[in-house]
Amino acid sequence: MKKWVLKALIQKIISFLPGSHRINFWFQKYITKGVHLSDSYFSDKLMHAEDHLRFYSKDRSLAGIRTLELGTGWYPVVPISLYLAGAESVSTIDLSRLMNQEALVATVQKFQAWLKEDKLKQFKDFWREDRLQQLMILEADKLDFESLLLAFNLDYRVGDARHLTDADASFDLIHSNNVFEHIYPQILKEILVEFKRVLKPQGLMSHFIDMSDHFAHLDSSINIYNFLRFSESAWQTIDNSVQPQNRLRLSDYEAMYADLQLPILDKKVRPGEPDKLEGMKLAAPYKGRSTEDLAISHAHLINSL
Repeated sequence: MKKWVLKALIQKIISFLPGSHRINFWFQKYITKGVHLSDSYFSDKLMHAEDHLRFYSKDRSLAGIRTLELGTGWYPVVPISLYLAGAESVSTIDLSRLMNQEALVATVQKFQAWLKEDKLKQFKDFWREDRLQQLMILEADKLDFESLLLAFNLDYRVGDARHLTDADASFDLIHSNNVFEHIYPQILKEILVEFKRVLKPQGLMSHFIDMSDHFAHLDSSINIYNFLRFSESAWQTIDNSVQPQNRLRLSDYEAMYADLQLPILDKKVRPGEPDKLEGMKLAAPYKGRSTEDLAISHAHLINSL
């Protein structure tokens, strides 16, 4: 049995169990080794944070901003980066509770280690010296979870992002990192409507999207377009609620933004590997689409109101 098929089967079974996200965390931590705070994971999240900060600070001040992240995950690398840049409050929301004290301590200690090794020079124009000094003297392993959150002005939420309790025009920056692809279209549309409500008139939304087949991250026997071979009914059988994949392409996201009157100010894309689509038998939803659109593997969408 191929690795991706085995993982899909196990996650499908896990999705029917109580506490499925906790079980999936254990599975990924100890079996697939996919949730460790590795240097590559940390570096990737730092690059996301750098791009969020760069786009926002082009014509805006970072001092005192209020930010909202969709999809906290296990390690709050991006929220801590935004705090270091001067954010007054950093809200972050997950549908299920993933982050815990162990993960938060590990994140803080990774920041401290990289700063000591002078590996974060690209942030010298973004991060405040006073907050860096505060970070470096923090004894994270001696603080409880709530005290650690307070140290970084982190407002950690577990709930449905379609129903935020914040007032209209509450946030200067709303962002996410490889989260959109895990949300089904109608739900994502409702989340964006809510984001539109709570974004300030001069605010910014910045979202990274990974449109590759995530099973290919584990199994080199398939390419990043493997999931485009399956019909909707077949994919529903394979897909799971623990780590769903909506299979939307860039044109689908662009159409959704247009429908919601969310103008895209800027975008960066990775063209992917179009040659790997040659000869593939695509499922009906993807037949007739341009190879360029299908091949795009990642996108960073920037928009305002």
